[in-house]
Amino acid sequence: MNDQISPIVELRDISKRFPGVLALDNVSMNVLPGEIHAVVGENGAGKSTLMNILAGELQPDSGDIVFQGNRCAIPNPYVSQQMGISVVYQELALCPNLSIAENVSLSSASTSNALSFVKRRRFAVKAREVLSQLGITDIDPNRPISKLTVAEQQLVEIAKAISGQVKLLILDEPNSALTREETDNLFAILRQLRDSGVGMIYVSHRLEEALSLCDRITVLRDGKWIDTVAAANVTVDDLIAMMVGRAVDDLYQRATDATTHTQTIFELHDLRSGNALKGMSFALKAGEILGVAGLPGAGKDELVECCFGLRSYTGKIDIQGNAVSIHSPSEAIQLGLAFIPADRRASGALLVMDVKGNIVAANLPSVSKYGLMKQPAIRATSQKYVKELDIRIASLSQKMGTLSGGNQQKVILARGLATNPSVLILHEPTRGIDVGAKAEIYRILQDLAAEGVGVLIVSSELPELIGQCDRILVMHDGRITGQFTRDEAAEEPILACAMGQTTHF
Repeated sequence: MNDQISPIVELRDISKRFPGVLALDNVSMNVLPGEIHAVVGENGAGKSTLMNILAGELQPDSGDIVFQGNRCAIPNPYVSQQMGISVVYQELALCPNLSIAENVSLSSASTSNALSFVKRRRFAVKAREVLSQLGITDIDPNRPISKLTVAEQQLVEIAKAISGQVKLLILDEPNSALTREETDNLFAILRQLRDSGVGMIYVSHRLEEALSLCDRITVLRDGKWIDTVAAANVTVDDLIAMMVGRAVDDLYQRATDATTHTQTIFELHDLRSGNALKGMSFALKAGEILGVAGLPGAGKDELVECCFGLRSYTGKIDIQGNAVSIHSPSEAIQLGLAFIPADRRASGALLVMDVKGNIVAANLPSVSKYGLMKQPAIRATSQKYVKELDIRIASLSQKMGTLSGGNQQKVILARGLATNPSVLILHEPTRGIDVGAKAEIYRILQDLAAEGVGVLIVSSELPELIGQCDRILVMHDGRITGQFTRDEAAEEPILACAMGQTTHF
C-alpha cells in the first residue's frame, strides 16, 4: 500500500467502557482508499464495538474519528450512512415482510424529501442492477425476503449495502452462510469495489480467507490494539498467536482417538418431511460424535428441526430403544435432547434477558420450587457453566444482547448442557466463533462424548466435521448419499456425495 495516500478513515486512541468491561482501550487504526483491511481477534476482543462506533450505533468515551481528513462525530446510523459508510452485519438486518427490491432500496427511500408513492417498479430495476453486480440474475426482486434461504438473504444484505454511494464498506462475517462458489463470487465483487477506490473493513474468524483477500490485517486482543501487519507478511499461525497470546496447534484435530460405540441412543427410521427429507435413517451411538454434511438446500436444516420438534414429520424416532413422537421443543427436552441452533439471535438468544436467565431457561424445574424461582440455585448453575465454558461477562446480570456473538453462543450451549441431555444436537456450532473459542467448544464436545452423551453436529465446515467426528453422514436432496468413518473422511469425496455426483457407504 502507498503510505502517501490519505486514509478514508482514521481511528485515534478510541476507548469504550461498558459496566464492568473495558471493551476498547486506546485502539488506533486506519483504512486507505482501495484497501481491504481485516480486523481479527477473539470474541470479546472489541471488533464489534469498534465497528458499531463507525456505524453510529455506539459513541466512544474518548478518542477521535477522522473521516476523509476531517475530524467528526457519528452520532447515529443515519449520519454514518450519509457519510458513505455501509455495514453488512453477520446477523441479518432485513425486513422479512418486504421484497428483495424494497429491502435493497430502503436507504434511498428514506432520504426522500417529500411525501410520495413507493416507486416499486423503480426499486425492482435498481435491485436487478445491484444483484447483477453480485452475479445474481435468477432471483425475482419482487420475491419476499421470508421466502429466501439464509444464503440468499446474506447476498441481499450485501446488495443493500453497496446500493448507494459507498466510500467505506464494513463487512462482519459476510459469507458465514455462503457456499464456496458464492464466497468466491463475493470476493471477486469485493476486489472490484477495492479497485474502484472503496475502502473496506473485513471482520472475520476465517483467517485463511483474510490472508488471501485482504491487504492489511489489524489484530485486537482484550480490547487492545496488538499489531497491524501486511497480509503478505504473516501466516495463520502468526495471527492466532497474536490473537490469543499463544499458539493454537491442530485446531480441528480431535485430541482423543476414535473409540468403538455399541449402544444406540438415538435412531431415525425413514424420516420424511415435505420435499426436504425423503427417507432419512441413521443411528447415533452413546459417546459418539456424528457429523452431518451437505450443501445448502440438502435438508440439513429441516433434519435438525424435525429432531427437536420444530417441524412436523412422518417416520419413526427411537430414543434409547423406545419409540417416541416429538411435536415440540419442550417434549424434546423432556426426552433428553438439547439443541443449539445456527441462528443464535433469532432462534437461540433471549436478548432482553440476563445471562443467568438464559442459562436456566430450558430447565426451570431444577431451579424453582412451588412455582417460585430459587435465586441461589440459578446463580450456582449459571456460575458453573460460565466457568466451564469460559464465558466472558461483566456479571451474571448482564443482558444477553450486550455480549459478543461468541459469548452469546457459549451461553446458548450452556443452556443446553444445563438440561443434562443424553443427546446434544448442534447446528453450525462454531459459526462466527473465533479460533480460541472453537478449540474450547471442541474440547467440551469431546468431554461430553467421553461421558456417554451422543453428539450430532450439522455443519457446513468440512474441516470441523473431519477433525471432530467419529462418522460423517452426507446429505443431498433430502437423502443420505454418503457415510464416512473417521479414517475414510476427506473433503473431496464428501463434496462429491454432497453434490450428488457419487455415493459412498
